[in-house]
Amino acid sequence: MVRIILRGCNGRMGQEITRLCKSDGEIEIIAGTDLSSRFENPYPVYDSFLKIEEKGDVVVDFSSPAGLKEMLDYCISTKTPLVLCTTGLSEEDISLVKKASENIAILRSANMSMGINTMIKLIKEAAKMLGESGFDIEIVEKHHNQKVDAPSGTALLLADSMNEVLGGEYDYVYDRSAVREKRNEKEIGISAVRGGSIVGDHEVIFAGLDEVIEIKHIAYSRAILAKGAISAAKFIKEREPGLYNMQDVLASN
Repeated sequence: MVRIILRGCNGRMGQEITRLCKSDGEIEIIAGTDLSSRFENPYPVYDSFLKIEEKGDVVVDFSSPAGLKEMLDYCISTKTPLVLCTTGLSEEDISLVKKASENIAILRSANMSMGINTMIKLIKEAAKMLGESGFDIEIVEKHHNQKVDAPSGTALLLADSMNEVLGGEYDYVYDRSAVREKRNEKEIGISAVRGGSIVGDHEVIFAGLDEVIEIKHIAYSRAILAKGAISAAKFIKEREPGLYNMQDVLASN
């Protein structure tokens, strides 16, 4: 049994994880933290890590960058591994996470979906083969009209994954309207679409001479992210200090 403390338990993702854990005999939420009290949960909810009385095996964070240091300090002092699902971290935040990983195991990913992380493996292989063959690379991501950040953290994760195997030589281009010039061969174009209730749609396009290859992932509900977070919590429970990602979870299955 994995006992977790859930940060952001009253958010949309927090409630999805709460729902799924009820039917999973291998995991239990023993406490949550949230500034909101709009939901009733089958576990105690605190507004600060300083007030938590229970001892969990893993902290799962589906919240916001605010309060990151307090959570990291708690995890370090209690030697509790962390699954960090929050996006939008600053460079300073990332430095804090890296420093904390010297003392505890931290799994950080911009997208917890097993499908997206399988897609990452596919596009890295494709980028190695096609990028060197003169194929242009474009990413198109689509989300609901309430999403405030663009491009999505997942789109950047996809771009970074390909750029890594391409030697970091590619620049990212988000808007072509300001410059009238032909496309540079060493660039990855990233386009964002916002509309309706689209949960998440990510497509990587490899466009070559007379042929196009498209690799696409469509999320139909947030449940896929919650399932990935639960798998990550089971994986990270007894790991040594260090930084991990969802590729490590896939490799362990």
